[in-house]
Amino acid sequence: MAVLIGTRDGVYRTPAVPVKDANPEQVLDSGDTLRIRTFPAVDGMFAATKTGLYRSVDTGQTWEHLDVPREEVYSVVASPDGERLYAGTHPAHLYVSTDGGGTWDELDGFQDLPSRDQWHTPRHRNEAHVRSLGVHPATPDRVIAGVEVGGIHVSEDEGQTWTERRASVHDDIHHVLFLGPDEYVASTGNGLYRTHDAGQSWTRLDTELDHRYFREAFMHDGRLYAAAARSSPGTWRGENGADAILVESTDTGEAFETVSYPGAPEEVILAWTAVDGTVMAGTNDGRLMSRDSDGTWGDVGQVPSGIRSLESY
Repeated sequence: MAVLIGTRDGVYRTPAVPVKDANPEQVLDSGDTLRIRTFPAVDGMFAATKTGLYRSVDTGQTWEHLDVPREEVYSVVASPDGERLYAGTHPAHLYVSTDGGGTWDELDGFQDLPSRDQWHTPRHRNEAHVRSLGVHPATPDRVIAGVEVGGIHVSEDEGQTWTERRASVHDDIHHVLFLGPDEYVASTGNGLYRTHDAGQSWTRLDTELDHRYFREAFMHDGRLYAAAARSSPGTWRGENGADAILVESTDTGEAFETVSYPGAPEEVILAWTAVDGTVMAGTNDGRLMSRDSDGTWGDVGQVPSGIRSLESY
């Protein structure tokens, strides 16, 4: 297996894992790449970037630009049967394609949510974006959308109509991790939250931690991984950098153990994947690392710019 790495200056690929002695090659000059995704029912791999949505069907050798109506694509997900492809953009709009990305229709109901006029923040040009999209195989008609900044919203009819699920969860949503059909973990700019009822209620998981800025959580082999900084990226400078931590939990967040890792505390982990049972992570400084069988973390590679997303294939 190999890994695609979404970075601030495009997509890189590692030829093998571990990659310590390899030289990750750039395979797509797409600029800031927010998300790399593959889906079981859809051929190829997708890169959601600030220059558009791209698809490769030859393991990253060549890429096709899919003409989503808005240029900046922050998230992408496919329905479990592969019949629908959803794309979330900046500003916060949602589109669906039923022909593999050839044509797109806007899901206008997403704009009718009662809180829509509140989705903005000065640091994102006084606008917002759809940062996270998810569909669970057991609930194929349900689409989950996380908006930065705007909260979490749920559709039960393939994106036609929407319900807000933003009560008791911070509205600066960075990522929604699916643990089951109704159980999710939301990483936000102020806390880590879990729901057991598809977002109708949320429980905060990070109450015993001093760090509050979470970008993405990851679950593998019964262990929940999360990383956090004390504050947002604008503060990741100076002597302590991000002042970040890595935590692990074997009970989905009831109790966290803080773990040391290369680059801490100056670098913060922003992306995760698993390769042949080994968990890998990437940092804002372009560092790639992996978790050994004894629980220790070690360097396995480096890319020239900050890592946004990892996806194994």
